[in-house]
Amino acid sequence: MLLALTAPAGLVVATFAPQGWIVVPAAGVALLMLALLDALFAGRLDDVTLSVPADAEVGQPLRVALSARLSGAAGAPVAMLALDTRLAGTGQARVDLVADETGWSGSTILTPQRRGPASVNALWLRWTGPLGLGHRQVVRPLARVAYVRPDIAPVRSPALQIFLRDAAFGLVARRIRGAGTEFEALADYEPGMDRRRIDWKSSARHGRLFAKEYETERNNQIVFAFDCGQAMCEPIDGIARLDRAITAALTTAWVALKAQDRVAVYGFAARPQVLSPFVTAPRDFDRLQRAAASLDYTSEEPNFTFAMARLATRLQRRSLIVVFSDFTDPTSAELMVESLSRLLDRHRVLFVVLADAELGDFATAEPADLDGMARAVTASGLLRQRALVLQRLRQLGVRVVEAPYQQVGNRLIDAYLSVKQEGSLG
Repeated sequence: MLLALTAPAGLVVATFAPQGWIVVPAAGVALLMLALLDALFAGRLDDVTLSVPADAEVGQPLRVALSARLSGAAGAPVAMLALDTRLAGTGQARVDLVADETGWSGSTILTPQRRGPASVNALWLRWTGPLGLGHRQVVRPLARVAYVRPDIAPVRSPALQIFLRDAAFGLVARRIRGAGTEFEALADYEPGMDRRRIDWKSSARHGRLFAKEYETERNNQIVFAFDCGQAMCEPIDGIARLDRAITAALTTAWVALKAQDRVAVYGFAARPQVLSPFVTAPRDFDRLQRAAASLDYTSEEPNFTFAMARLATRLQRRSLIVVFSDFTDPTSAELMVESLSRLLDRHRVLFVVLADAELGDFATAEPADLDGMARAVTASGLLRQRALVLQRLRQLGVRVVEAPYQQVGNRLIDAYLSVKQEGSLG
């Protein structure tokens, strides 16, 4: 900018003092030499260290730290990172460094948006000289990889731990009486007990009232089936529907493992992708997380007929099948409804769908023009068709869980515990 200003300055000097025109080019050359000297005094890069955690979770903050040692009288350096788009949608991140005891250091917070291996490919570091006229820049290729896993923050939340501590099955495996459907023992009837549990034959034989006690069902099979097709890869609040569903499923899986049930993960699109073995203990929860992390994003339409038929042939006993999916119209949902209805002969089915808040906003927004009115009418029609499909599933006997992504995990846990209390999986 300073060099560019010398052009009009030279024109003014040449107009009013033609004999002094040489002063302006000389000033430009001097300014250029000063910038070169400033860059020389900026010093060199002695060492640079980039710290990238090996593991990250979708939607959770990831801190990347950078430290550098520079020789000479350098100004504040600035770094730019070339990243996988899983870590940052723009593929780059800026890190501002500040002086400390060992040199310069700084950090930036990234929010991973998709699962899978995410690489940090290159680092650009630039710093100025003491006058700020010249700068140096270095480029370092990198090969750092952070593996982005499903988000299990709800599993670690204090609220869930308190719930597990106070729940009927608790954190320690033990026999629980008074709930469930598996007969445990006879006990003296006391006021306040459910009269439907009175064993009239035993009471008549012994001359006093006896009530049946039941034990909570255990060792049930739960399969979390994920539609990995195009609709489930669309984002909700920046994160894919599939990842929102995986978080809710893993939270419920942790509760199920604490209840001593058996849990598996199943993923499908045009063809089945993953069917994990059944996990039976909380210590093996990481196997479920790895299986969920391997579910791939696809742009295909899901083949429900093939996927549900394959799953049915792999299940040898009655199970609870929790299906996560989405649909846009009744036509695309027809095969899904038909396939789920076939499972009901042997299994219990839970269908989980994330509420579309954006579609609801379009339907309820006050239209300001014709385009807004058309958008509201279209959104209302889609919501009405969606409600008809869900109602049809309920009439078939499928239990439907529809909730915003912030609440779907809790709603799914409630539905699982309700099915378990009904004792319909034995």
